[in-house]
Amino acid sequence: MTLAPMAAVWKELGGDPELLSGVSTVARAGTLESSLPVRELARACVGACALAAAELGALRAGLARVPGVGVDDGAVATAFVSERHLRIDGRAPVGFAPLSRFWRTADGWVRTHANYPHHRARLLAALGAPDDACAEDVAALLGGRSAREVEESVYAAGGLAVALRTREEWAAHDQGLALAERPLIEWDGPGGRGGPAEPGGTAGGTAGWRPQGLGPLSGGGPLLPAAGVRVLDLTRVIAGPVATRTLALLGADVLRVDGPRLPEDPDAHADTGFGKRSAVLDLESGRRDLDELLASADVVVTGYRPGSLDRFGLSPEALAERRPDLVVAQVSAWGTYGPWGGRRGFDSLVQVATGIAAAEGSPERPGALPAQALDHGTGYLLAAAVLRALTERERSGRGRVVRLALARTALWLTDGIGRREGPGAAPDTVRGRPAAAPGPSHRPSPPLAAGEPDTGPSSSAREGGTGPDTPAAEPGSVPDASAGEPYGRPDAWLAERSGPLGVVRHALPPVSFAGGPVDWSRPPGRWGADPARWA
Repeated sequence: MTLAPMAAVWKELGGDPELLSGVSTVARAGTLESSLPVRELARACVGACALAAAELGALRAGLARVPGVGVDDGAVATAFVSERHLRIDGRAPVGFAPLSRFWRTADGWVRTHANYPHHRARLLAALGAPDDACAEDVAALLGGRSAREVEESVYAAGGLAVALRTREEWAAHDQGLALAERPLIEWDGPGGRGGPAEPGGTAGGTAGWRPQGLGPLSGGGPLLPAAGVRVLDLTRVIAGPVATRTLALLGADVLRVDGPRLPEDPDAHADTGFGKRSAVLDLESGRRDLDELLASADVVVTGYRPGSLDRFGLSPEALAERRPDLVVAQVSAWGTYGPWGGRRGFDSLVQVATGIAAAEGSPERPGALPAQALDHGTGYLLAAAVLRALTERERSGRGRVVRLALARTALWLTDGIGRREGPGAAPDTVRGRPAAAPGPSHRPSPPLAAGEPDTGPSSSAREGGTGPDTPAAEPGSVPDASAGEPYGRPDAWLAERSGPLGVVRHALPPVSFAGGPVDWSRPPGRWGADPARWA
């Protein structure tokens, strides 16, 4: 039986450890190969998300048992590089811009990110380079400077550059030290003071508060745990949009809102736009529209630099005070604390700072993970946390605030997976009473095995869970993975469909449970084409 890392994630989510026995895994050689346990991280994040979805679905549908969950390495590996598999009318997406790369400096390496025009302009301004500078010009400028000096000067100019560090150097850095003091998943206030709710209880008291629920699910069609949930999506790039794309898969009405003056990569928007609607709204002049959206939202997900939305009343604290029943999820690059808490960042830069790039290559020749796994993994964790918070809200009527950071996920990858409990590391085993479990009034039975009859809705051929010949798992453990065919071509986990953008090839969702959806209800639409109101 496997105790980690999925059990560790499920514990941080406050889930009932008995439900872990309903997770089945198909292991495939050749997926997400790395010197670090990327495959294990990906399995855990996707599996925990699927289990959280199945749990909420069982609760809302009145099922006697939680549907079995299936995690297939092939589906997970394909989804973790979904942006590479995207095709629009046969066209491949544009990758990193010419100035988004590693550069040699006088004393090491630095990586820059300049995919967006404003970040490119700030990088060049910090280096004293002309607007039309090419890669050779930048290389000449950086070759005579120290990596740390470039990091600070580019940051001061509003750009993005990070010096290469080893894991030991990051562990001694003030931001690394701050991250090590935090859990992987932070619940409530800035310091994670609240954790997941106690069994049968609430997080912070509900005296005088009238609980409101989502209501039961209607029969027919796939089991959609988030049906009727309104999600205001204020995210960009990959991690946050992956989380909200997953919620859309599960039936949520996801409305992504972007400002009119901030450019967006159309390919990134297409890859993460499945199941969503997209609107443009000026948060300053469109305050009334924003207030109307917030008045009836169930979930708000933010992915901008910490503090940048505060002036619009969109800080997690302000949102929670305004709507105690609201689920607020925030994802950031470096966390909301420590000396880098207010900095911008991307997966590629977090890999460089935290020692991952050095581990995947060497300090003399840095490398990279086989996927932007910090983005994708954190995205599925964020979706899982939202689903667990919605499950708890069904009982208590109260919302939750949850925060995740790419750099904290990186620490879990480098120091947490496969380790016993230690500073800053998620525990490998589930000990004692779970942090949260379904209350006695609606506690589900052990998970429903694939193929076992049930009285609830079902429509999907993709069924997970333990089979009749699979030994029962011990409480708090995940059944051992079964061996599948080696991962070669990803074709089995790709699909095509037509929509407003043309014929779109895309990765199928890896989140799978018995009776659940196998694909999104709608293809991605054009950026900003929808009105800023709920469907």
